[in-house]
Amino acid sequence: MAPPSTPVGKDQFGLESGAALMAEGSAVLHDHIVGKMEVALGSELPQMDVRFKRLSLTADIVVVEDDGSKNELPTLPNTVKKAFVGPKKRTVRKEILKDISGVFQPGKLTLLLGQPGSGKSALMKVLSGRFPMAKNITLEGDITFNSVKREQILKTLPQFAAYVNQRDKHFPTLTVKETLQFAHTFCGGEIARRGEELLSNGSQRENLEALELASAVFRNSPEIVLQQLGLKICQDTIVGDAMMRGISGGERKRVTTGEMEFGMNAASRTASTRTS
Repeated sequence: MAPPSTPVGKDQFGLESGAALMAEGSAVLHDHIVGKMEVALGSELPQMDVRFKRLSLTADIVVVEDDGSKNELPTLPNTVKKAFVGPKKRTVRKEILKDISGVFQPGKLTLLLGQPGSGKSALMKVLSGRFPMAKNITLEGDITFNSVKREQILKTLPQFAAYVNQRDKHFPTLTVKETLQFAHTFCGGEIARRGEELLSNGSQRENLEALELASAVFRNSPEIVLQQLGLKICQDTIVGDAMMRGISGGERKRVTTGEMEFGMNAASRTASTRTS
């Protein structure tokens, strides 16, 4: 007679699949990961605190003044005059963000609300290092990430902060599952390469358990993300686009968010995800 199977609980997780890891739900899995990782790391898992103070963003834009020439008859003299005397131009300063302050705390979801054109996207892009800075753009104020100024990590900031764009761009013929697997594959294997080096501050058994758990989570990340975002029901449906029928708009947005789950930027992912 075979011995009775032991149920998977908070202290025992199956590592063979994403379904086994998610058997007790996301919250239990995350608590389990934190407990194992912090023991092997010898410290708390890194978190990111994002703060901005008196932040202002302006753009100098060249505008053409209306001189009433649009209403003139298209006669020869008027045509010649327009060819040699162009319309008057002047530079105006457009305020995108004006003297705003705030904090994005680690481990919390922050809902950013505002009218269209109020600067929500601009703020998220500035904080994630993706705002296209040019000579006519002026950024003022202080932005810090764990008390480190934005200017000090500007080149590597996109590696720390993921940004979910308002418009979803995918390969329309791939299924939801294939899209997430593609994103996961091309994010590299940092955990596999650096795991033994990082997870080495506990006992031999604690380090081994943490490494096995980290490897299992990394290996099964696409399946875990599918369950976390409620995409299992459409995992075999193509994403589609405007010309090809696929998943719904809400599901497509969750696929975009799921793609941002991969890589080594999880510490600040929530702070830089746009919600409108």
